[in-house]
Amino acid sequence: MSTSMHVVELVRFGAADTAFATRALPRPTPGPGQVLVRVLATSVNPLDLQTRRGDYRDQVALPAVIGNDASGVVVETGAGAGDFEPGDEVWYLAPVFAGQGTYAEFHVVDQALVARKPARLSHVEAAGLALVGVTVWEALVERAGVRAGERVLVHGGAGGVGSVAVQVASALGAEVVTTARARDHEFVTALGADVAIDFSAGDYVPQVRALGGVDVVLDTVGGDTLARSPQVLADRGRVVSIVDIPEPQNLLAAWGVNATYHFLFVSPGRAKLEALGQLVDQGKLQPVIGAVLPLADIAQAHTLLEGGSAGAGRGRPRGKIAVAVGAPRGDEELPVPR
Repeated sequence: MSTSMHVVELVRFGAADTAFATRALPRPTPGPGQVLVRVLATSVNPLDLQTRRGDYRDQVALPAVIGNDASGVVVETGAGAGDFEPGDEVWYLAPVFAGQGTYAEFHVVDQALVARKPARLSHVEAAGLALVGVTVWEALVERAGVRAGERVLVHGGAGGVGSVAVQVASALGAEVVTTARARDHEFVTALGADVAIDFSAGDYVPQVRALGGVDVVLDTVGGDTLARSPQVLADRGRVVSIVDIPEPQNLLAAWGVNATYHFLFVSPGRAKLEALGQLVDQGKLQPVIGAVLPLADIAQAHTLLEGGSAGAGRGRPRGKIAVAVGAPRGDEELPVPR
């Protein structure tokens, strides 16, 4: 069995086409309470773009293997890691800025962060759901406390986070309003949105206020969108933002509606994955995969997420961009998933 693995390393901050290099590194060994996973799929997230550009250079020492989504097969367990056995199909969100990332053929992770992959999902779909799904669950359930009958505004309902948020909010029994371009209205409605507003055709604020306002805003945009959130909130509404705030925001208008704000940097955990898996099993949640690229084309995947030339003039695709890391190589015999 080979003792090495292929990874894609971030070797310099900047443009996608010069930032990465494929390398061979020693295959990691799981420590106490850890499992070694053969990564079959990962995905690209806005966090990856920010890391590559150098937004978090104080947290990332180059060269670095980045990436946080993973779905694959357990191949080895460390001492005391009795929750899983070789052959188990698993998915997880790896800790952010903590050790090797998931742009790799193998990855070591604490078993407490890992869940069994829902049978209804492929590895590509599971990898595409991990980070955005955990983010949405924490935002809508743990932070905003969305209740049945409330009205929720999801910005960017056709995107990676938004497409999951629309489905989760609908599954919680909320009335879902989302912003999306007109060409995506049929798509977001099929996901569970009750009202779709074309943000590119005019001001969304009067349209949302005409509905009576919303109880919860999920901000996936930041900037002016965050600053204007109080204008669409009902009394004692809640705002959850998942976007960095590089400059101070004037949130004074929030006082007028007794608003509560949550600024979310996601934290991994098995319980959140299991909750999402239940929605998948119930047919209430299905990740949207807009494109799948091989690991060797990670630079193209970054460019596609940024809406650049890889989009063939069509811009960023709906949903998530997943990365297929590959099937087991011929020099290895991996346990057969049960």
